[in-house]
Amino acid sequence: MTRRELREHCFKMLFGADFYPAGERAGQFVQYFESPEEDEAVSEGESVTVHQVDATMEEMNYLVKKAEQVAARIPELDERIDSVAEGWKTKRMGRVDLTILRLAVYEMLYDDEIPEKVAINEAVELAKKFGQDESPSFVNGILAKLV
Repeated sequence: MTRRELREHCFKMLFGADFYPAGERAGQFVQYFESPEEDEAVSEGESVTVHQVDATMEEMNYLVKKAEQVAARIPELDERIDSVAEGWKTKRMGRVDLTILRLAVYEMLYDDEIPEKVAINEAVELAKKFGQDESPSFVNGILAKLV
């Protein structure tokens, strides 16, 4: 699995777990891998796979560990985001954008293997794929202010 695919799965895990109480996060992270493959129709006769996890045990362990590390730092990550988000505190942000920002800020602060520019670029790509039309520029703007 590529780093981009790993990051996308981590984003999805964090996004889904955000709908449950903090005490249930670990279970939700594990449940993510047990969910059946899911397709979505995009046009007549065509479909796109929206959920499929073909991960090795090592990749699953990596994803759960990273998701848990990000989730454990949510208050700190939100504080960092709030410090630069003028007029857009985390409580007002959409869950997709907020989850992308949390993951990117975590990578920028705590993952020595990922350069800041890569974390920002990958966050913008996630925003293009999962966010609304304004999401990529919003995410880019917030992260650029943090740098």
